[in-house]
Amino acid sequence: MRRALVLLLLGALAFRGAGAQGSAPDESEAEPTARALSPTIVVDDFESTTPWSAVPADGVEMKLSADAGDRGRALRIDFDFAHRGGYAVAHRAVDLTLPARYAFALRVRGDCLPNNLELKLIDSTGANVWWCNRRDFEFPRVWSTLVTRKRQIVFAWGPAGGGEIRRVKAIEFAVTAGHGGKGTVWLDQLELRALPPPPTGLPRARVSSSAIGHAGRLAIDGNLDTSWASDADDRAPWLILDFGGEIELGGLVLDWAPERHPRRYAIDAPDESGGWRTLRTVASGKARDFIHLPETDASALRIRDLDVPAAGCALSEVRVEPPAWGASLESFFRAVARDAPSGDYPRAIAGQQSYWTVVGIDGDTREALVSEDGAIEAGKRGFSLEPFLFADGKLHTWADARVTRALEEGSLPIPSVRWEVDSLEMTVTAFAVGPREGSSVRARYRVRNAAPARRAVMLDLAIRPFQVNPPAQTLNTPGGVSPIHEMALEGRGVRVGPDAGVLSLTAPSGFGAATFDEGNVVDWLRRGALPPRQAVRDTFGFASGALAYRLDLGPLETREIDVQIPLHGQRSTTLVPSAAGEEIADTEAELRNARESWRRALDRVAIELPPTARDVADAVRAQLAFVLVNRDGPAIQPGSRAYERSWIRDGSLTCTALLRLGHPQEVRDFIEWFGSHQYGNGKIPCCVDARGADPVPEHDSHGEFVYLVAEYYRQSGDRAAVERWWPRVAAAAAYLDTLRAQRRTPEFRAPGKREFYGLLPPSISH
Repeated sequence: MRRALVLLLLGALAFRGAGAQGSAPDESEAEPTARALSPTIVVDDFESTTPWSAVPADGVEMKLSADAGDRGRALRIDFDFAHRGGYAVAHRAVDLTLPARYAFALRVRGDCLPNNLELKLIDSTGANVWWCNRRDFEFPRVWSTLVTRKRQIVFAWGPAGGGEIRRVKAIEFAVTAGHGGKGTVWLDQLELRALPPPPTGLPRARVSSSAIGHAGRLAIDGNLDTSWASDADDRAPWLILDFGGEIELGGLVLDWAPERHPRRYAIDAPDESGGWRTLRTVASGKARDFIHLPETDASALRIRDLDVPAAGCALSEVRVEPPAWGASLESFFRAVARDAPSGDYPRAIAGQQSYWTVVGIDGDTREALVSEDGAIEAGKRGFSLEPFLFADGKLHTWADARVTRALEEGSLPIPSVRWEVDSLEMTVTAFAVGPREGSSVRARYRVRNAAPARRAVMLDLAIRPFQVNPPAQTLNTPGGVSPIHEMALEGRGVRVGPDAGVLSLTAPSGFGAATFDEGNVVDWLRRGALPPRQAVRDTFGFASGALAYRLDLGPLETREIDVQIPLHGQRSTTLVPSAAGEEIADTEAELRNARESWRRALDRVAIELPPTARDVADAVRAQLAFVLVNRDGPAIQPGSRAYERSWIRDGSLTCTALLRLGHPQEVRDFIEWFGSHQYGNGKIPCCVDARGADPVPEHDSHGEFVYLVAEYYRQSGDRAAVERWWPRVAAAAAYLDTLRAQRRTPEFRAPGKREFYGLLPPSISH
């Protein structure tokens, strides 16, 4: 077993500043305090694969073997998900007592698609599991060190119900299907590193120079009225925060003095060789900068100015934020949003409850979301288009308006969101147009001046790096942010990223875009302006922009603005209109067609109730519509984001409703498709999604498939289809018998167990 001395990772410190009294004096030395060293426990050097066992899911192929490692031998994990979901787990017994503060370090590389990488710690009962689950992990192609700190390991499941694990009796590495496919992962040198307590006391401020009365310590004194200012002759000023040892941090908030903000600066941290490495380069002009530095460990930080004002730079305050502040982009933007006026950011990004609905055509694989405030998400994990109104020198946001919502005719999946604010009315109506696998969302913005006098109004449609799907939605498709690395005006279209965007069917009055460092687009809109650039590239990945429409509205006058959002990744050239003129599409005609199409789909069965119960009939029709919108081809699904999966339990009950509402073809298609994922032993999977069948056992799934086929026959009388499916039905029933046989033994005839005789064994569904 190899042992090594390693650099320690020290604990979290959230330094919010302290009074100047007691702070260390400025020093000119650039070297940070040296870091301490401590012994490391090598849990496994992987010179032998004997301690490890393979635990694949049903239908997943997995092999463990020895291979060349980073140093000596490595554990090689070959897996093939075979067009299914599932997992490939490498398990070994250990006996580890965890120190009060610790980190696991692992050398890893891989040759596979992004999949989930799980580290699991299991206690002596074998039933309690703690884990760190890295979703959609992009395995490095070359050997890299992956460090998992104590704070990243959380209770997963088991009768303990929570708490910390102290004694580890088994450890597992699991590759679970994210993008799926097949591939290889190599593991080497698993270490447990004991970490000492975090440093105490205040950081020391060191600077390259300082103007009289503006010492470096004034940048960390908690007082925005004081500042560190560099000497005017110092054209490469820097400030170092020396923490006296390594800390864990999540980011920085920098407040610059007026007119003394550098146009470009870098944030550096010490590297292993004793020099510096750049964590982030910022090109900004704002008074307050938010710097996201997730999972950062550093004994010091250096703020190095690259483009300095003539009078020198002046920094009023630096706040070092704790790891939780920058643990995710969602937590980072929640902090940014809470620092801004209400309405500047979508309510979900600011941490408020948010509701939404779905827009799409029957059976398409892509849908948009519309928020309760009128923002439209451009497809799964896509950017959003958010409306604002500017009039009489004031910007109106969702937070200022009285907002109501409705569906077209009470039940059609054509939602509208209506604002009333300051004698202005705005209605946002969204509906889907186009064929399956080539659809778009058409949005109409109807703005009315309800005042008795003429008004100049600006409708701003902000293109923002946020989903409508909120951050609280984390299952399968995490909600929250939607990175935008580039944005450009092309004709009447705005290209967002390589192949998404917005087409303005009504000619806009202007467009502007900005990087995250340059500022939030709403900052410009509040001034009645637009960002100055027509195209941007954002290395941080959170650019924003806006289309503006100048409306001169007489008393009670209404204007309509139409845009279209492609859902299937059309190249930017398709976003450029091919026709000239004020309008390049007949939105009113498209809306009539959408209404007629949905009426035909929903009116196959008449629902006759008293007028007072109309809401009941509308609810049934609307739910039928959303079932059709959410399904992807034959795959009937409960939703289009977190629940974009097909469960046989949900599907069988949904199909029962579809049969009674006149949609047997959709049910037949679902049975054909889901049945094709049956395992060779007759097992019906509980769930199927784009990755394939999920192998997790839910023993009610087999009977639900049998029920669905029987229900289809009862409602449709389609004997030919049932005869075609009969081998699958018989195989599912036979598999149920093999499960029942596990409890048809003498053991289950004994007192205390006889009540379980012949029943199905337990699974996660019952």
